[in-house]
Amino acid sequence: MTGGTETGHASGTHSHWYGYKVDISLYSCVSSYITNTFAYAGTRSDGAALHRLGAGNLHAKEGSHWDILYYNCGGC
Repeated sequence: MTGGTETGHASGTHSHWYGYKVDISLYSCVSSYITNTFAYAGTRSDGAALHRLGAGNLHAKEGSHWDILYYNCGGC
């Protein structure tokens, strides 16, 4: 994990600051798992490729990391 709720991220309701996002490194095993397991969901306005988990959570492949948005914790 390379980022969580620290300052310096974009603001908004579903943001790092409010605990909805984390960043993780682009390790090949992580990237392979995300792209092979989660459905491709197009591209974000900044060009990041999106992959969506069934619960609605989004994984955006940014330049140096995966930006993961948790809308739902999967039943927690």
